[in-house]
Amino acid sequence: MNILFVADPLASFKTYKDTTFSMMRELARRGHALSACEPGQISWRSGGVVQAQVRQITLTGALDDWFVQTATPTQALRDFDAVVVRKDPPFDSEYFYATHLLEQAEREGAKVFNKPAALRNHPEKLAIMEFPQFTSATLVTRSADEVRAFHAQHHDIILKPLDGMGGMGIFRVKADGLNLGSIIETLNLDGAQTLMVQRFVPEITQGDKRILVIAGKPVPFSLARIPQGTEVRGNLAAGGKGVAQPLSARDLEIANTVGPLLARRGLLLIGVDVIGDCLTEINVTSPTCFQEITQQTGFDVPAMFVDALEAAVAMPA
Repeated sequence: MNILFVADPLASFKTYKDTTFSMMRELARRGHALSACEPGQISWRSGGVVQAQVRQITLTGALDDWFVQTATPTQALRDFDAVVVRKDPPFDSEYFYATHLLEQAEREGAKVFNKPAALRNHPEKLAIMEFPQFTSATLVTRSADEVRAFHAQHHDIILKPLDGMGGMGIFRVKADGLNLGSIIETLNLDGAQTLMVQRFVPEITQGDKRILVIAGKPVPFSLARIPQGTEVRGNLAAGGKGVAQPLSARDLEIANTVGPLLARRGLLLIGVDVIGDCLTEINVTSPTCFQEITQQTGFDVPAMFVDALEAAVAMPA
């Protein structure tokens, strides 16, 4: 197969932990051809098809200078066997526009994973609204008064922006309400921006579990991202320690409810985040933790993903 990755700049990858790199490595091991572009290199012109300024990628086997690339003439996305979208958040206007270009490429015959319309329809923070039976008490609002009332009811809360990643912009406010007003102003920009507020789940001390679901089937191990020191955030990008562990009965219940449904909507890979027994987020843009789980457990997550990708490409359109 000839696979195009739509991703962030390759030079920015931290290959010792990067999930997209692990996908590429497994694809190359199986003899598939790799190409890459950034979302800003995709274009469409009337009378033509969606195309991109593409570079062919060859892996070197090293972790530092890990690829060599060859610029190629502009290529139509439909000419690739699969287009794998691995662009990190934020889910901003440019990301939104990219999903429309990718959806047009689908209409022209491209096979895109995850499906652009599904990326658009499942914002990572808001996707949990469809599964209230699994969530902690949650509020989505622009209203400062509603946030204050939520705090008065639950006493210990987490506030976060809807477009963040890696724990960015997350605040905890305890019963004393210290700095609540300032935090609300920072996140909702005087009512101009929607934010999410959730009851604090004390089981965060055991980790924020990332459960990977591939083609509707959960990987049998999660990565519990455990906050370190005085940090409330377990995200690896915020210094959390990743510890792989078998899925609990509750983890499986959540994954086996959410995963198959979203797979049918075109989400080949999702990352379900669970704290304690509570679903907190559903990551669809570029879920991570492949390498950490594989290294700690021996379960080959990249191989499971590439198996699923090969099967999806082989299916009739």
